[in-house]
Amino acid sequence: MDLDELRTLLARHARPDWTTAVDGVLISKVDRPDPPAPSMSGTVLAVIAQGAKRLALGERVFEYGPGQYLVASVDLPVTGQFIQAEPGRPALGFGLVLEPSAVAELLLGAGHGDTSRMSGGAPSGIAVSDAPAALLDAVVRLLRLLDEPRDRAVLAPLVKREILWRLITGEQGATVRQFGLADSSLSHISRAVRWIREHYAQPFRVEDVARRSGMGVSAFYLNFQAVTAMSPIQFQKQIRLQEARLLLTTHPGDVTGVGRRVGYDNPSQFSREYRRQFGAPPSQDAARLRNTVRTPAHLLP
Repeated sequence: MDLDELRTLLARHARPDWTTAVDGVLISKVDRPDPPAPSMSGTVLAVIAQGAKRLALGERVFEYGPGQYLVASVDLPVTGQFIQAEPGRPALGFGLVLEPSAVAELLLGAGHGDTSRMSGGAPSGIAVSDAPAALLDAVVRLLRLLDEPRDRAVLAPLVKREILWRLITGEQGATVRQFGLADSSLSHISRAVRWIREHYAQPFRVEDVARRSGMGVSAFYLNFQAVTAMSPIQFQKQIRLQEARLLLTTHPGDVTGVGRRVGYDNPSQFSREYRRQFGAPPSQDAARLRNTVRTPAHLLP
């Protein structure tokens, strides 16, 4: 499918905060390549119409460009950047926030057959594929509704359901189906991820988190690594350091206090791991960040 209309619609309706008049629909417009920035991925479908984006999850690197889409099925700590963008030809992207309840509703309505849960462990929490014509067509029709306020309230929910259906029955369908199933391996790991995020400053035993997620320790560890590309302890460290960086934007002079607040009792360890993650010690990075505007963490990965 020709991407021209998709580009036109995205450019016309882009806002500085990336929101739109349709709940859960996001538009990104970036005029220049940006440096790698850490954030949380959110659970989202992201489609690139122009330019390209690179996303790192642990040791995995994902790159996607025009006509490709990314699915993030778990809210994960990632580092992302637009790598092809310039003032006359900005990077343009569409995003749709994914809700497990909406996927579950579609699965229940469809019954079994092609949408039945596939056996095996949890898939990666992030995946990239070429967007089929039917998916791009649905995205374009959803964006057209931004110009049609009278029809938007009725038709937008229907087109969003169609987009979900295209994902469920597409190349990344196994991931999206697990995202909507409460007893899937992916859902068990999502619960563990959520618990670690909510208690990131506390020490924990992997055995206890595995039990909370409803899995045995061995299966939990293997599935957690498959979804997040990290061990549970590495994941906790990523969350701690990202939270520390956010806190330092408002408390740049209290490096020791920020480190302690996110769970580091040893200031030297905090400074060492922070430098390794962000390329500069906390105080220096904080000074650099004071004039930096952060992109909301739940937006396009």
